Amino acid sequence: QVPLAESGGGSVQAGGSLSLSCVASGRSFSTYSMAWFRRAPGKEREFVAAIRRGGSATLYADSVKGRFIMSRDTTRKIMNLQMNRLQPEDTAVYYCAASNSVILSQMRAPDAYHDWGQGTRVTVSS
Repeated sequence: QVPLAESGGGSVQAGGSLSLSCVASGRSFSTYSMAWFRRAPGKEREFVAAIRRGGSATLYADSVKGRFIMSRDTTRKIMNLQMNRLQPEDTAVYYCAASNSVILSQMRAPDAYHDWGQGTRVTVSS
């Protein structure tokens, strides 16, 4: 199990940027695949981005591709999500997630992850 804690949420106007961070505890961070999901008001949790353990693959949802950049620092046990050109439809609670058993084909599925942070709220105004 990897305790996770997100930070960096806030309010921004459309076109602005925010950077989210997810700090992991525990000794096995490098063996975990990590992901960001979000839940907008009244909607289901949706995939945003994921990075495979070892960094061999990074996936993005089509809605954020080209605007969001996900990275991880294994030494510091931190995962980041740089969000640029934010739009009102990006408004949501953002969650980081971790799994040491997810395979590449499952990385977009919330059920594939067994550790979750508490979430950080992002609000984008028009």
